[in-house]
Amino acid sequence: MELTARERAILDFEREWWMLPGPKEAEIRARFEMAPSSYYRTVNVLMEHPGAADYDPLTVKRLRKQRDERRRVRIEGRRADPNTQ
Repeated sequence: MELTARERAILDFEREWWMLPGPKEAEIRARFEMAPSSYYRTVNVLMEHPGAADYDPLTVKRLRKQRDERRRVRIEGRRADPNTQ
């Protein structure tokens, strides 16, 4: 299943949003005409789309890693020494 143009645009945005001026949420509203909460739900679904990793494997891997870390922190709490694995 291929990605839509909007899905590709979201992955492109996630790859380079930090280089843009202004807050990320404002850019999400302007570029995608959606609330940030809806955008993030879309990103979470998109991370599991089979074509997303084919289109931009590094961005998808980074997003999954961030999601997994946030999930781990919610479940286990923060580590006393963040440098330990």
